[in-house]
Amino acid sequence: MAIDDSSSSSSYLAPWSDRLRHSAIILLVAGLALSVFVATGELGVARAIAAFICIAAAALVPWRLHDAATSREDVRGVNPVEAAAVSAVVAGMPDPAVLLDRAGRVLHLNAAAAQLAPALRKNELAQFALRSPEIITALREAIATTEPRRATYLDHVPVDRWMELIITPVPVPTLFGGTDKCMLMTFHDQTPLRRVEEMRADFVANASHELRTPLAALSGFIDTLQGPAKDDVKARERFLGIMHAQATRMARLIDDLLSLSRVELSAHVRPDTSVDIVPIIRQVADGLEPLAHERQVAIDIDLPELPVTIAGDREELLRLFENLIENALKYGASGGKVIVSLVQAASADGTPEVRVLVRDFGPGIAPEHLPRLTERFYRVDVGDSRAQGGTGLGLSLVKHIVNRHRGRLLIESVPKNGATFTACFPQAKPPAGA
Repeated sequence: MAIDDSSSSSSYLAPWSDRLRHSAIILLVAGLALSVFVATGELGVARAIAAFICIAAAALVPWRLHDAATSREDVRGVNPVEAAAVSAVVAGMPDPAVLLDRAGRVLHLNAAAAQLAPALRKNELAQFALRSPEIITALREAIATTEPRRATYLDHVPVDRWMELIITPVPVPTLFGGTDKCMLMTFHDQTPLRRVEEMRADFVANASHELRTPLAALSGFIDTLQGPAKDDVKARERFLGIMHAQATRMARLIDDLLSLSRVELSAHVRPDTSVDIVPIIRQVADGLEPLAHERQVAIDIDLPELPVTIAGDREELLRLFENLIENALKYGASGGKVIVSLVQAASADGTPEVRVLVRDFGPGIAPEHLPRLTERFYRVDVGDSRAQGGTGLGLSLVKHIVNRHRGRLLIESVPKNGATFTACFPQAKPPAGA
């Protein structure tokens, strides 16, 4: 199929033909006039030729100048910094980004920047929209020195967030072949890193405190036994019993810390070994019978006879159920009974899952404590927890193990009516052909 481009060609050449036609008319008239002067002898041939050249130049120069002016206007209309490609690059950046000229006016900004600072407007000064002193100082220094600048500031709207601003001078071409510096501002949300750092600092502080308490007790009793109670048999027996309890507590705390570290290290790897969960629960319940007898608590087991398999790590599951049942025996002892049951149900999205429920009939847990129970070293009653030999890491370890198994931990409690801890696990798919 042929394409007729005659109209476009004629429109393109039309200005040229008009200008040449006008110039040709002028030159024709000038040539006739000079010929008459030469024929009558009033003008010499050399001078006539020189005059014709001047007239020709005068006729042709105006439209050349017009073309030059037009080309300059065209160049001015396509400023490299304002090109669509630059706008697309800024818009495609994942973090909030703003491109400024040397005066600090906004040239381009992406949607994330508009959401971060709704007052930002194109062709307006960024200082008016970003009123943080740290931002204004860094921006002024970057504009004055054309060197990169960084600034960290706290953004209070809509919630508290730690933000890092990076200002990078970007060389861009100018209209007439040179280069200039624009300022690219990018914002990075540092809040998750700050929170992780705060959690790490709190963890180290709490772990140090928990280890220091039994260590101080051991050191004090050792000094007493070496000094005033050196020959006191009754005091020695009593102190040695306390020292044994404190050493056991310290060993358990270290063991919990190591277990928690191992689980966190492999949190991204889901266990793929099929295990029968029923004998694991029975083994844990049997192992805690001495503690139940000591606390005068009965453990009621309600488990199916048939195997119930999930994809899990046997050692981690042993630790998980040990913590849940032991907590129920310690803190729900006043109820006189702990029920451990297993049911198979469906999750909210219809996926089959296995639920293991551990219920006690003790004093229960106040609602304000429920959201924080799985935090490291969080205790409802610090004194009672330490008296029971708790480390403050048991439920945190349970939560991490459940998460690694891609499950859920549910905690329900009514004050004075006990508490129920439910560990939910995705049920293993039956083998093909079963």
